[in-house]
Amino acid sequence: MGVQGAFKPRLVAVQPKHSEKIDVFARPLALTLFAAPALIAAAPVAGELAQVQQHLAGVSSMTANFSQTDRNGRVLTGTMTLKRPGKIRFQYQKGVPQLIVADGRSLYFIDYQVRQVNRWPIGNSPLAVLLNPKRDITKFAKLNPTSDPRVVSIEVHDKAHPEYGRITMIFQKNAAGPAGLILQGWVALDSQNNRTTIRLTNQQLNGNVSDGVFRWNDPRSQGPRNR
Repeated sequence: MGVQGAFKPRLVAVQPKHSEKIDVFARPLALTLFAAPALIAAAPVAGELAQVQQHLAGVSSMTANFSQTDRNGRVLTGTMTLKRPGKIRFQYQKGVPQLIVADGRSLYFIDYQVRQVNRWPIGNSPLAVLLNPKRDITKFAKLNPTSDPRVVSIEVHDKAHPEYGRITMIFQKNAAGPAGLILQGWVALDSQNNRTTIRLTNQQLNGNVSDGVFRWNDPRSQGPRNR
């Protein structure tokens, strides 16, 4: 049975008990990822990479609250909506005139204050690993050691295309999620070494998400125009 057949999309509301909640970002990232190499030596590396692959294949959509920390320490919050393949939206908190959205073809950064739009092919972004359900991450990923056996961390980097950047994804082992994992967030590093950390909470998996969520108003037009 294929991966997608083994994990049919289903609605999962992830609400772990308070005692079970693991704050994988509470301590410095370097400590979380590299503090206990002995743990990873004993773990089945290929097995956990396959588990992550199965998890990603089992997620057709996700909504979550997010907090974003940039390289200067600035923190923004908002809501994230993901629909595979190729769609994601980061709706920032009220008062932040910015939007990040992928419509299935391209990834856009829209700044409504200066009426500017930047566009990239989805495949050229570190987020491609989250948006392409057919991508075999085992060809590009490595398992990072962690100091907590309940946490799985992988780094995805295409050596043939360093300009695409890299992303380190953090998962919590949780039976409620596809393949027994829940994505807790990630750290993205682009080709200019700009580091962005995303933390997720209130994850809801595999619910119905309309394609209309990923439409946006182009600020370069004379009047509002949906894209």
